[in-house]
Amino acid sequence: MGLVVAIAAVVAVFAHTSESARSASGIDRAPAFTAEQLLKAPRSNWLTNGGTTYNQRYAPLNQINTSNVKDLKGVWRTHLRGSGTAAKYSGEGQPLVYNGVMYVTTGNDDVFALSVKTGKILWEHKSQLNQKITTVCCGWLNRGVALGDGRVYLGRLDGKVEALDQRTGKLLWQKQLVLWQRGQTITAAPLYADGRIYIGAVGAEYGTRGFVQAFDAKTGKKLWRFWTIPGPNEPGGNTWPKSDAYLHGGASVWHTPAYDPKLGLLYFSTGNAGPDWYGAIRPGKNLFASSIVAVDVKTGKMKWYFQEVHHDIWDYDAPSPVVLYDVKVDGKLRQGIAQAGKTGWLYQLDRTNGKPLYGIDEKKVPQDRKQKTWPTQPFPRNGQFIPHVVTAKEVARIKKERLGPAKKMNVVAAKTMFTPPGRGKLVAVIPGPQGGTNFMPSTNTPLRQLS
Repeated sequence: MGLVVAIAAVVAVFAHTSESARSASGIDRAPAFTAEQLLKAPRSNWLTNGGTTYNQRYAPLNQINTSNVKDLKGVWRTHLRGSGTAAKYSGEGQPLVYNGVMYVTTGNDDVFALSVKTGKILWEHKSQLNQKITTVCCGWLNRGVALGDGRVYLGRLDGKVEALDQRTGKLLWQKQLVLWQRGQTITAAPLYADGRIYIGAVGAEYGTRGFVQAFDAKTGKKLWRFWTIPGPNEPGGNTWPKSDAYLHGGASVWHTPAYDPKLGLLYFSTGNAGPDWYGAIRPGKNLFASSIVAVDVKTGKMKWYFQEVHHDIWDYDAPSPVVLYDVKVDGKLRQGIAQAGKTGWLYQLDRTNGKPLYGIDEKKVPQDRKQKTWPTQPFPRNGQFIPHVVTAKEVARIKKERLGPAKKMNVVAAKTMFTPPGRGKLVAVIPGPQGGTNFMPSTNTPLRQLS
């Protein structure tokens, strides 16, 4: 949004260890963090997009509480020199903090290093982003950077991945991962750990094939790539027709993956199959769209998957980041993973094998032969976090707000989840294509398993 505001108590939390350990340049060089180091609960620093490699977004701090939150006040305001201020931009970047310096991005893929204490801009890296990119799906945005081994790592809307010098913002290396002219862009923050970075591409709306790629953090060399839509002779390839449909199958990766160093597994969830609303040309379950996937962090080979929606024709994909956590189930400590889906369900699995922690049942659902719908869908037993029932009041509102040709179409309420779109009528469903939960992340705390 082009504006950063600091709150007094927050600055006190992050700044108390920073100024005494400052280098001559004013910015300390981050070490080559190991995944184990990045699992430590964030206190004075925030080193990854998700707080830790578990994506838990939880800090065990108590300086701000119910007794003093009313006393918070602004201590500085910094305008990021007009970056990302137009209406087309979104402010979705998660700042990182290391030793009193904040690293923040804007929707124009510009990167700024700011003093946490004063808000002063220590350096800026201008993207010089092409303003005529035509394949941005869902807003011009950047969700943040990764940090490690003295470098700041960035994915861009024009398909480039960059490493910047942490102390100066100067470009160290740049790789063209995808081409926006072919429909793919990058919006997620990379994950850095153990000398590697991991990042995914988006573009399902433009008939592309999704993937996650690992890079050598020092050089930008490609280490491996996992295609989220498998080829004909790969595991899951038989869930697509014998055609080139898989090459346009979608399954974007919208967020920063999670990483369990003890298991050696990298986790992420995937977007919708392509084409989004029309399933007739892609019969089958369409793996690994709308799924949670675990791959070997060193090789990129798949270890397990769980598909949340088979043959998705509702845009019920999984753009919200996965969260790793440990929990007792029936008195036994289990290693869990959760993903809050657009369906309005929280999918909770054992992250060692992808099996449900609390039960997920395959149930028969309404069918549409022309759409090649799948006969069953997964229904988690833990209950939905938003309503699934369309009320008469909502149907009446939709009737009132119909426009154009839709004004002559009848409106009916779906009686169950996964009801196909109507033919010659409007079918009202909850949730709609925005979710559920869309890009917004979940958190995990020791007191409440997920909130």
